[in-house]
Order: sequence, then structure tokens, then C-alpha cells
Amino acid sequence: MAERAQGFGAYLVVTAAYWAFMLTDGALRMLVLLHFHELGFGPIQLAYLFLLYEFMGVVTNLSAGWVAARFGLTRTLYAGLALQVVALAMLARLDAGWSMTISVLFVMTAQGLSGVAKDLTKMSAKSAVKVLTPGNAEGQLFRWVALLTGSKNAVKGLGFLAGAAALSVFGFEASVIGMAAMLGLILLGALLLMPAGLPAGRKSAKFQEVLSKDPDINRLSAARFFLFGARDVWFVVGIPIYFHSVFSDGTPEGAREAFFLVGGFMAIWIIGYGIVQASAPKLLRAKGKPLGDIVRLARFWVGVLTLAPATLAVLAWTADGAYWLTAALIVGLLIFGATFALNSALHSYLILAFSKSERVTMDVGFYYMANAAGRLAGTLLSGVSYSLGGLVACLGVAAAMAAASWAMASILSSRRNAAQRASGL
Repeated sequence: MAERAQGFGAYLVVTAAYWAFMLTDGALRMLVLLHFHELGFGPIQLAYLFLLYEFMGVVTNLSAGWVAARFGLTRTLYAGLALQVVALAMLARLDAGWSMTISVLFVMTAQGLSGVAKDLTKMSAKSAVKVLTPGNAEGQLFRWVALLTGSKNAVKGLGFLAGAAALSVFGFEASVIGMAAMLGLILLGALLLMPAGLPAGRKSAKFQEVLSKDPDINRLSAARFFLFGARDVWFVVGIPIYFHSVFSDGTPEGAREAFFLVGGFMAIWIIGYGIVQASAPKLLRAKGKPLGDIVRLARFWVGVLTLAPATLAVLAWTADGAYWLTAALIVGLLIFGATFALNSALHSYLILAFSKSERVTMDVGFYYMANAAGRLAGTLLSGVSYSLGGLVACLGVAAAMAAASWAMASILSSRRNAAQRASGL
């Protein structure tokens, strides 16, 4: 009983630290995007600001699973929080007198540190769910991972709104300093309050173990790559800049009002996504379903997801300039968000169900490496496609990537061995 209570206490501390981190992550993305858009950065230049962030996520996830297996999950969690504080402190030193090239390189470097920080923290939190599930019962796993991931995304959505509001009220420098101070206090609290319950690491862990030999983990990772690419190809640059151009009247006051509107939509999208994700086990009626049925649900819902950006691309192409197009886009993207949340929750469960406890950090790290690579591809394609073909191109590429995710999900095995039997939800 005492061991179980310690494990639950560790879960609470990890979750609180993860929430705090994701609040700053969401706020920072909106701060950087809107601040540099206001300074005159174009779509491709804005995408550059996030490229190193996403690239470092790929590198970090490839190695973070081994680092956690070697040195322990608490150390990777603390390192992630500390690096985010450093990244925020760096951005506070940004000088408005620097040239555009120097500014871009400086922000890319700070964002690169933030990318390392995010994926160290995410890998630590997600791996902790597998380890700390009561009695390691598969019957609780979907609910615990859905709750952690869904609540994280709701908090990140609040961060989008908080970042847009902070930029308008306090300005860029004061906002990032405030976030650095807040996260520093959270790190101190985690250091003081973290109970026992997380693995301390094993010296025998080898780096080559990171690459999975399980075909289902590799297929799921590929499906995850295309899933997140399908989101970020419109989410990172295309839709925020399109909406800002629609909502702003070209005056400084209009630009500030547009910040709130764009940040508000992005926040609602992320919060709604998080709520649906946290509720996924109930919405999908997953209780009692065997693992094979969960795999079939993953195939079905990514097929549904593909229809949303494809339909919106056709609407944007045929009704360019129509007064109702913005309203249609908002409704369509909210539907995309709900469907995307179900897909993400199913993937987040499946990677833990497919993984063995002794190598969970490595499998989760490899999977989130694919996740980060998808975000990287989506980020780059967001700026390029919006520059070349506007909103229609962004949504068309998103539909193509969602279809590729369906192709990967369609070859996942519906049957696993006895160690990974029914989900028991």
C-alpha cells in the first residue's frame, strides 16, 4: 500500500511539472509567432524560428530514451525543466536593434534548447505513466495516459491564450522573464517534493537498444510521423497568419485585437483537443475492448481525420474570398481537432501497450522521435506551402499526410502475444 501511495505521489508531481512546462511551451509558441509576425517576418522566416525546435526534438527523442534508461526518469525530467528556464532567459536578452538574420539565428538557438527541454520532459512524463500505473495494470493504462495527455493539451491551450494576452499587455521581454521565474519555482518544488517511485536507471543500458525490432512499434511511429505532420502543416504558420490577416485592419490597435482573436482560437482548439483526448476511453467505449479492437479504432479514426483537411482544401479553393469561408474553416478545424485528439489518444495508448516495461523509455523515445520528425516536416511544409499556394496548399498537404498516416495504421497487427493481450479497459 505504501509503495502504491508513493507511486501515485510521484505521478502527481510529474503531472504538475508537465502541466507547468506545457503552459510555458504554449505561451512561448504564440509569443514568438505573433511578436515576429508583427516585426515583419514572412511565413518561411517564421517557420525557420521553429525548425531547430522541432529538429532538436528529433535528436532528443532518439537519445532521451537511452539517457532515461541509463540515468533515471527524474533526472531527465529535471533537465527538461531547467533547459526551458535557460531558453526563456535567453529570449529575454533579444535585442530589437539586431539585424533580421542575427535575430532569427538567436531565436532559433533558444528555440532549439526549448525543443530539447520539451521532449525530455514529455518522454519522462509519458514513460512514468507506464511505470506508475497501479499494479502496472493494463486495465488502467488507457485512462491514465489519456488523462495525462489530454490535461496537458488543455493546459497548453491556456498557454496559447496566455501568451497572446501577455504579449499585448506586458510585451515580449517581460512575458518571457515572468515565465522563466514561474518555471524555476516549479523545478524547485519538484526537486523538493518528488517521492520515490520512478526508476533510477541501469548502467547496462546500451544506446543501440533505442532502435526497436518490433514492427508494430515502427509502423505506429510512422503513423505518428504523418499524423503530426498533418496537423502542423496548417497549425504552425498557415492558419495563424491567415486568421491574423483576416481579423486585423492594418492598424496597431487592430493588430493587437487580432492577437487576442488568433490566440483565442488556437487556445480553444488546443483546450478542446485536450478535453476530447482525456475523454477518449469513454467516448470510444473502450472499456473491455481487446487490443486488436483498439488497433481497428486507430485505423478507422485516422481515415475519418483525412476527410476534414481534404474537405476544407476544396472549400478554400472554390470559395476563396467568400464571406463565410472563415466561419467554415473555424468549424472544420474544430472537427479536425476532435478527430485528431481521438487518434492521438489511441496512439499514446498503443505505444505503451506495445512496449515492454523494461524498455519503455526507449520505445517511447523512439516513437516521440517520429512524432518530433513529423512536427519538423509539418513546420517546414507549413511555411513553404503557405508561401507557394496559400491556405489551399496547406490544407491539401495536410490531407495527404493524414492519408499516409492511415496507410501506416492499416498495417498494424490486430493480434499481439499474451504479454500484450486485451486492453481490459
